Amino acid sequence: MKPYISKYFPVLFLAAWLSSCKVSRDVATPAPGLPAAFRNTAAAPADSSSIADLPWQRFFSNDDLQQLIGQAVAKNYDLQVALKNIEAASLLYKQVKWSYVPDVRLQVGAATNRPSDNSLSGLSAGQFLGTRHIEDYNASIGLSWEADIWGKIRNQDRSARAAYLQTEEARKAIQTRIVADVAKGYYNLLMLDAQLEVARRNLALNDSTLRIIQLQFASGQVTSLAVEQAEAQRMAAAQLVPQLEQNIILQENALSVLSGVLPSEIGRNTRLDAVTLPEALAAGVPSAILGRRPDVRSSELALTIANARVGIARANMYPSLSITASGGVNSLKASNWFNIPASLFGTVAGNIVQPLVNKKQLRTQHEVAKIEREQTVLQFRQTVLYAVGEVSDALVKLEKLKAQYEIATQRVNTLQQATGNAGLLFRSGMANYLEVLSAQSNVLQGELEMAVLRRDRLMAAVDLYRSLGGGWK
Repeated sequence: MKPYISKYFPVLFLAAWLSSCKVSRDVATPAPGLPAAFRNTAAAPADSSSIADLPWQRFFSNDDLQQLIGQAVAKNYDLQVALKNIEAASLLYKQVKWSYVPDVRLQVGAATNRPSDNSLSGLSAGQFLGTRHIEDYNASIGLSWEADIWGKIRNQDRSARAAYLQTEEARKAIQTRIVADVAKGYYNLLMLDAQLEVARRNLALNDSTLRIIQLQFASGQVTSLAVEQAEAQRMAAAQLVPQLEQNIILQENALSVLSGVLPSEIGRNTRLDAVTLPEALAAGVPSAILGRRPDVRSSELALTIANARVGIARANMYPSLSITASGGVNSLKASNWFNIPASLFGTVAGNIVQPLVNKKQLRTQHEVAKIEREQTVLQFRQTVLYAVGEVSDALVKLEKLKAQYEIATQRVNTLQQATGNAGLLFRSGMANYLEVLSAQSNVLQGELEMAVLRRDRLMAAVDLYRSLGGGWK
C-alpha cells in the first residue's frame, strides 16, 4: 500500500495547506457608542460595581421571597424547556465535531444473476464457467472523507457551538425574567395586603360615623340625606374589601403557576412597609451590560453564527476534495468468498468537484447570508440600545417614585390628622357630616395610593436589577 500513499501524498498535503486559508472575512462585533454613565447618575453614580453582580439570594433578603424564587427556578416549566433545549443543542454541537472523522461503512452482500443464453454474459458464463447463473459475494469496508479545504466544517463547528451557547443565554434570560416576575408578584401581593388592611380599617371608621349620624337623625339634628350619604360611603368602602380579596387570590394563583405548582395560598410573614431598599442601588457602567445581559450576549453569538454561515455559503462555491477507499473480499463462489489472499480487493479514489452552473443558487445563497449578517449587526446594536434604555428607565423611576412617595407620606399624615379633627368637631357639633365623609374618603384614597407607590418603588428596583443583567447567577 506504500506506493499508493506516496502517490496521493501531494494531494493530501495540498488539501491540508489550503485548509488554513479563509475564504471569507468575519465581521467583528461592533463597538456600540455607549455613554460613560447612565442617565440619572444622581440616582446611581457611575461606578464599576453593580447590583447585577449579586446573586438573587443576596439581592432579595426576604426569606419568603427567597423560598418562592427558589421554587420557581427549580420547577418553572419555561426553564425546564430551556434546559431541554440546551441538551439538544449540546448533542448537535458534539455531532458536528464528528464531521472531521471519515465516514466508514460495512457492506456485506450476495447476488445472483441469470443472463440470457443469447447474451454475451450468458454465452461467456456457459462457455467458461459451465453455469447459467452468475453469482457475486462481497464483503467490504468503505471509507469516504471530505477535506475541509475552505473551512466549511470549521464554520459549521463555530455555528453549532454558538447556537449551543445561545441556548444557555436563553436559559439565563428566562431565569432573570422569572426571578423578576416572582419578586414583582410578591411585592404586588404585599401591596394588596396593605390595601386590604386600609380598606377594613376605613370600613370600621365608616361604621362608627354611620352610627353617630343615625343617632343624630333619631334626635332630629340631621336629615335622612345625611344617613343615606353615610350609608353610601360605607357601602363603597365595603365593596373594596371583596375586590381586594379577589385580587389577592388571583395574584397567589399567578405566583403558584409561575412557580410550577398548583394554585395555592402564598405564605408571607412580612408587611409592605417592612420591606426596605438599599439607599444606593449601584448600576455600574453601561459597557458592563455587554457581558452581563443574556439577550446582549445572545445577539453577539448570533453574529458569530451569521459569520459562520457566510463562510459556509462561500465555501460551497469553491472546489471540494473528497477521498474514498474501500477494501474487502469478493468472489464468484461462496466457497471461495473468504479465501485469503486470493479474494482480497482494494480501491482508492480522489475527486475534486467544482460547481459550474447551478442556476446562480450558490452565489445567491452567499449574498443572502451576507445580508443576514448585516441584519444581525443591526439587531445587536438595537439590543444594546434597548438594554441601556431599560436601565435608564429604571433609574429615573427609582428617583421620581422616591420623591412621589415622600410627598404622598406627608399628604396622608395631613389627611389622617384632618380626619381625626373632623371627627372631634363633628361630635361637638362644630363640623357637619359632609366634612367628615370627605375627610374619610380622602384619607382612604391617600393610603391606597401610598401603598401603590411603595410597591412601584420595589418593582423599579427589581426592574433595575433585571435590566442590568442580574438574576441568572
